[in-house]
Amino acid sequence: MTGAATHWHAPRSLREALDLREDYGDETVVVAGGTFLGVLINNGVLAPEAMLSLRDVPELRRIEIGRELTLGAMVTHREVENHPEVRRLWPALAHMFSLVASPRIRNRATVGGVLADADYASDPPSMLAALGARVVLEGPRGRRELPVEDFILGLYETAIGSDELLTSVVVPGGHEAAVYRKFRTRSHEDRPCVSVAAARHSGRLRVVVGAAAMQPQFFPDVCGMGASPREIADEYAGRIDALSDARGSAEYRRRVVAVEVRRAIEETHHG
Repeated sequence: MTGAATHWHAPRSLREALDLREDYGDETVVVAGGTFLGVLINNGVLAPEAMLSLRDVPELRRIEIGRELTLGAMVTHREVENHPEVRRLWPALAHMFSLVASPRIRNRATVGGVLADADYASDPPSMLAALGARVVLEGPRGRRELPVEDFILGLYETAIGSDELLTSVVVPGGHEAAVYRKFRTRSHEDRPCVSVAAARHSGRLRVVVGAAAMQPQFFPDVCGMGASPREIADEYAGRIDALSDARGSAEYRRRVVAVEVRRAIEETHHG
């Protein structure tokens, strides 16, 4: 990477990491897997003077399974994808992680890192939001939890405080059905042009669209209106302020959203 950091902090415990984060705040960039951070540095978007690496913090590498699934921030995509109990109890989540980029990337990219990046074309945020997942933040004021849809505020913008760390993600269990659909316009390993995650829990439907706008799109009132899959899909397509990029124009994305949302909801019925 170009623009190497002047200072490198590598804490070996969560307490040490939290203390360093409180001491340095926005003066240091937090490093998780480093896959997306390296791109930002190499393209001159970031030129950090210091980095706080979470690689050697064991508390952030845990996967805990009970009525809910707790994924430490430093758990890799590949670990979620291959975990037998995650595949059995949260199959749509494991499937989604298996679709991210390539095995080489999934071996390094982390659950916490991908959420903290808040990149609009990432796969995990929409699936996690559809499953009702919560982000756990810790800092000097204690611990707090936020739904994924409230955590991501915009492109590269999150609710993490300057003295906080994202330490884990909690995913509820007991979904009757869940599905993730990824529509690509370029290579098999590319990020989505549009992604759609849909899940049913206690009879309630949650549909979240990713990659079509600057942040995941979730419209609870539409999901709860008891309409047909096509009507819900058309409402989503009409409401989304879609973006244009190399993967597709805004109009193209809205057409894809109408199709993929309908198909995702239909799949949850069949599930």
